Amino acid sequence: MSRPLLRVVVLVVLVAAGALLGDDLRRELGTGGASGAEPGPARTGEVVRIVDGDTIRVRVGGREERVRYIGIDTPESVRQGTPVECFARRAAAENARLVDGRRVRLELGAEPRDRYGRLLAYVFRVEDGRMVNESLVRGGYARSLTISPNDRYAERFEHAAEEARGSRRGLWGICQRE
Repeated sequence: MSRPLLRVVVLVVLVAAGALLGDDLRRELGTGGASGAEPGPARTGEVVRIVDGDTIRVRVGGREERVRYIGIDTPESVRQGTPVECFARRAAAENARLVDGRRVRLELGAEPRDRYGRLLAYVFRVEDGRMVNESLVRGGYARSLTISPNDRYAERFEHAAEEARGSRRGLWGICQRE
């Protein structure tokens, strides 16, 4: 192979490798990459703080990440300038009961970060595999909230919400708004 041709081949290989590495890096940092309903990479960490009913802080790989649960929404308790909503403190307390200080597996969504830089994840307890997102909805601590492309478990959450609403569990039995 001639030197100029060898240089072209090496250059093509380097460009291709750079593109692949760049895609992996974007996925790892949650700043882009492939879209669609397929799950993102999973990470494991320890919950170090409960922010509210649907947001936690997790130590993952030596750094602390803010994590917003995908597919659910709990009443607001920490939004600046907003009064604490009905059942917000109970939702946060249930979230703490489920995960505070525990090891969790984070299954990132197709869109891994929101506009606030939080990781978007389905959260599973390592000890028993329990999905926290679904547990909060099923117990009436959260409503289902589907935002595409992070809709992998939307049907599952909607079914859990219908069950909680029908049984008037949690916020469905106490709070007036639906």
